[in-house]
Amino acid sequence: MSNTTPLKSTTSGETALRWANIALIATVWSSSLLFGLYILAFFIVAAIDGDLTVWNSGSLPDLYEEGEPLATAGIGLHFTMGGLILILGSIQLIDRFRNAYPKLHRFFGKIYVGASLLTAIGGLAFIAVSGTVGGTVMNIGFGLYGILMFVSAVETFRHARAGRYDRHQLWSWRLYALAIGSWLYRMEYGFWFLTAGFTGVDNFTGWFDQIMAFFFYVPNLIIVEMIWRARQKERSNRYKIGTSVVLIGITIMVFAGSYVFLTQIWAQPILSVVGIDYTPPNILNID
Repeated sequence: MSNTTPLKSTTSGETALRWANIALIATVWSSSLLFGLYILAFFIVAAIDGDLTVWNSGSLPDLYEEGEPLATAGIGLHFTMGGLILILGSIQLIDRFRNAYPKLHRFFGKIYVGASLLTAIGGLAFIAVSGTVGGTVMNIGFGLYGILMFVSAVETFRHARAGRYDRHQLWSWRLYALAIGSWLYRMEYGFWFLTAGFTGVDNFTGWFDQIMAFFFYVPNLIIVEMIWRARQKERSNRYKIGTSVVLIGITIMVFAGSYVFLTQIWAQPILSVVGIDYTPPNILNID
């Protein structure tokens, strides 16, 4: 009798889920990394140059208001730390990096959690002092977003310290799903403008604007739960394949949107930091 242990067969659903995960993660990480660089370039360079009114030329108006130092400090902290967590999150969730450099993973993790907490605190401070441009619904939606990010950062750190690494990983996924919300907020508006024009959009108070006050982060958390559940062995093959189809569809949309935003918006401030002039092609008329 052979002593060789038989290899465990892999179902079609597990194979599909694995490749769908790889495609989505690679696309999301690449795009959010570029957006993080854009955020840092856009907001920090303006602060260094001393012209904070440039902040109001972005996709969210009224970020800078003269005579409101607390609100300015809050939103500046929010976007600066937000850019940092997008970059670090793209590194922290890579399994090979975590396994090969555990000490560096823990070091970056402390920075990542700290930056996430500051991002949440900065955004909540801005809402408390100035409110959002969209009024009550946007205040609630963005306020809940900040609270969820704060809680997720605390839980990510707490479970890591306690050695509950499965729970730590799940909360770190949730934290990253929230971190990419600012990136998806712009991405989803871009898709809406392409398909529906300005229907439901009215200075962040229209019906679509009010949906977007929650939509830029709630579906992200649902997708995280879907992936986490699909990875469990007891899930059916049909569930795994269905989840894979959803992930591939999202990947295609994210890739297309990332290309448009990179060429139209993100590339110019990023390249300007290193002294490279770039003129965006005239594809979309958006900021």
